[in-house]
Amino acid sequence: MVDMATVAGTTGPIHGRRLPPMEQRWPERRRPGRRWPGRRWPGRRGTHPGRGPATAAVLAAALALSLAAGCTSGSGPADDDRGTDRPPSGTGTSAAPHGQVLVVKIDNAPAARPQTGLEAADIVYVEQVEGGLSRLMAVYATRLPKTVGPVRSARESDLELLRQFDRPALAFSGAQGRLLPLIDKEPLEAVTPEGAEEAYYRGTDKASPHNLYLRPGRVLPAAPGEAALTTGFRHGPAPEGGTPVASRTVRYPSARFTFTWSGERRRWEVTTDGTPTVTADGRRLAPATVVVQYVNVRRSRYHDSLGNHTPYTETVGSGTAVVLRDGRSHDVRWQRPRAADGTTFTTRDGEPVAFAEGQVWVVLAQAS
Repeated sequence: MVDMATVAGTTGPIHGRRLPPMEQRWPERRRPGRRWPGRRWPGRRGTHPGRGPATAAVLAAALALSLAAGCTSGSGPADDDRGTDRPPSGTGTSAAPHGQVLVVKIDNAPAARPQTGLEAADIVYVEQVEGGLSRLMAVYATRLPKTVGPVRSARESDLELLRQFDRPALAFSGAQGRLLPLIDKEPLEAVTPEGAEEAYYRGTDKASPHNLYLRPGRVLPAAPGEAALTTGFRHGPAPEGGTPVASRTVRYPSARFTFTWSGERRRWEVTTDGTPTVTADGRRLAPATVVVQYVNVRRSRYHDSLGNHTPYTETVGSGTAVVLRDGRSHDVRWQRPRAADGTTFTTRDGEPVAFAEGQVWVVLAQAS
């Protein structure tokens, strides 16, 4: 069970370019185009001329080995009851319609750090996964970084959380086999390495599976803008009152996050598992607002290859939360009546709570 938080201290797709030497191309898997509502996605290119049966057999074997190596888990939790990430059947796009937010599932195992592109996200959700570890979900609307990752797999509770957006583009490496039919039915565009191979590559600085990266510019033609953030979050002056606080720590069974107020930066500097959380170029991650949202985290019907059940984080309903902004802590209430609704935060008196301008981290923690 997750512990209560404790206070410490009072342009469009680009094709045909040669990849830079540091990148390793994700092996291509061909599939015909799929008809999405109101548009037709182009089919994949045909096979190269002159490849005989022997060459095809070698390529098929290489592809199988690459997928197996790239999708099994290492120091993070296993992603499937068979120990692999599988792409959803019938999903995957080479580009997503303009106007959608881009949502990326990001690895947070120690071997995956430091991550790339997190600093550009408008919202970062923190969720518990198997073994009491953590994973991140980054939402991009106002700007798109050049690269995001490492990308990892989706979970069942992600689908409920994503319903608050208008058909988001969800980038992820795969999912448990029994979850795939649910993903296929969701109002989202799945952006997987199989369906959008031009958008992914394998880096060389980390071991697989912690080295799969996404190029957002090959998924969205442009950042959709702040209006695409239909979460119900508000920006504006801080609520009255609150308690001055130097830092706050949120604990999962096998992970912890500490947010420390920096008066100089006017931001909350992030520490993960006791180590400063930095970007790929060494800059300390520091959101303007941190929300510790207390929710029900229960066992789902899925489990990994080690028998660890996947937690299901319920984000529809109501409960309590703590909002950290401007060096103060505010006890608030949250409410989300339906999955299609955003989440509203109010004071004890029912007044809406506004967040500071800038990045927001939402840590989904077990309610007591």
